[in-house]
Amino acid sequence: MWIVLVALLAQSADFQADGIKALDAQKYDEAVELFTKAVAADPKDYGAHFHLALAYSLLGKDANAIPEYKTVLELKPGLYEAELNLGISLLRSKDASAAIPYLKSAVEQKSKEFRPALYLAQALFEKSEFAEAAAAYTNAISLNAGSAAAEAGLGRAFARQKRLADAEPHFRKAAELDPAYKDTLLELASLYEADHQPAAAIAIYRDFPENPGAQERMGALLTETGHAADAIPALEAAVAKSPTSANRVALAQAYVKSKQPDKAVPLVAQAILAEPGDYELRLFYGRLLRDQHKFGEAASQFLAAAKLKPDAAEPWNELASVLIVTEQYPQAIAALDRVRALGAETSAHYYFRAIAFDHMRQLKPALEAYNKFLEISNGKSPDEEFKARQRARIIEKELSKR
Repeated sequence: MWIVLVALLAQSADFQADGIKALDAQKYDEAVELFTKAVAADPKDYGAHFHLALAYSLLGKDANAIPEYKTVLELKPGLYEAELNLGISLLRSKDASAAIPYLKSAVEQKSKEFRPALYLAQALFEKSEFAEAAAAYTNAISLNAGSAAAEAGLGRAFARQKRLADAEPHFRKAAELDPAYKDTLLELASLYEADHQPAAAIAIYRDFPENPGAQERMGALLTETGHAADAIPALEAAVAKSPTSANRVALAQAYVKSKQPDKAVPLVAQAILAEPGDYELRLFYGRLLRDQHKFGEAASQFLAAAKLKPDAAEPWNELASVLIVTEQYPQAIAALDRVRALGAETSAHYYFRAIAFDHMRQLKPALEAYNKFLEISNGKSPDEEFKARQRARIIEKELSKR
């Protein structure tokens, strides 16, 4: 990574000579001591400052290296090796803005050198100057066509500009040059998902049959795009290799959409055990149980969801519908009251409220609820409106006889 400056003879020659030996032997702490003495012996010796900075760099102490490289450039402006190494240290220190001028100067001095070109591209990318980074990566590739890092960098630079079609061949080239870069394709797949291009993402995930996470995402996308049956084999394999809650839920959703809800129930039950505080999972499980006519268990899940998110009306709404079906009318009224308190009451809630009061023979509140439902619904639910009018007439007659 680092550029080494040929040792310069000066008053500190002995210290430097020993320091160079320490560097060669990878005794970097010892080198720091020797070059520190060399600098003290001759503060104007830019070679001593350079090698002290290099020793710090090799120790990973960029904060110590940076001021030494800057001193070198004060003593010897434009020194290529110092500019490149300083740029690298600043980049490693997450200061891309400061690194760019030094790296640009290094590139100008050595326009045919690959390394400064690559580091400049990385610095521009880190500064979010993606178009400039793409140009710099393109230049780096022209200097070294076998660089997987440059190909992957160019792919990322294009991707950040939402040029995903341009990015893909470079991600694939990086993976071809170095298998260690294959996983960068998963970054691209995620970007395709975010850009609402599920088919492109699915095509990439298919290339990762041994990766449970990739198979889970592929299965989820297939399910979302109406191909649940195709999703199931991939999701079953993902669960077998990595039985995470996410994998189990994705497979359960695929089973539900392919009309195999009985297979989904045990998967979601296992996911609930692992993630008892997951609000959305509780709702999903409750609806799944409800559709299987397991109303008591469904009610428990909706109630658990309501406790997890007290300000949400949805679980109370689901709970009320289950309680109406199971003829638990006082409890249904209590759930509907929670919906009302949360300001989420709709015409459907008034209809449920009317049914509950009607069955409880509380005719006045039942009539009020039927009439309110008819007022709000206003033709949106013709079947329920017909029933409500019939019951309202009957109740009015009964009340008039009292």
